[in-house]
Amino acid sequence: MAGTKNKGKLRHIAFAVHDLQKVANFYENSFGFTRVRESDVAVMLTDGLISITLLHLPTNRNTEPDERGTDFIGLHHMGFQIDDIEEVSAAIEANGGTYHGQIKNVGAGKHSERKYRAPDGVVIDIVDLDHAEKVWKVPKPGE
Repeated sequence: MAGTKNKGKLRHIAFAVHDLQKVANFYENSFGFTRVRESDVAVMLTDGLISITLLHLPTNRNTEPDERGTDFIGLHHMGFQIDDIEEVSAAIEANGGTYHGQIKNVGAGKHSERKYRAPDGVVIDIVDLDHAEKVWKVPKPGE
């Protein structure tokens, strides 16, 4: 639709895993994914079209208390890049989603990441482009 605001684009699908390097190597060697970001608790990979984020969180809690526990593996959340965090937050709640928490230690207010649960319980996060570029900027060769 011409002239309408982009409400959201799928940014990544995140999976909780027990062994970051083993699983990252699997996606690299099986499907040709490339690492674009790495930390002690996460590896982000892309195939050029979609990104996946592998997480190994010490407590599996980067927002509010989470019933999944530290042994959980599988779909952790889906991340969406949106234009307006307040507008999309309101739309999520108006459509049956519930607030799940603010990403701890990663921004605040208008330019931040927020987590919600969809009506089926799947955790999603939303982030605006400004914040995504600051926090998850993909390094260019030579940077």
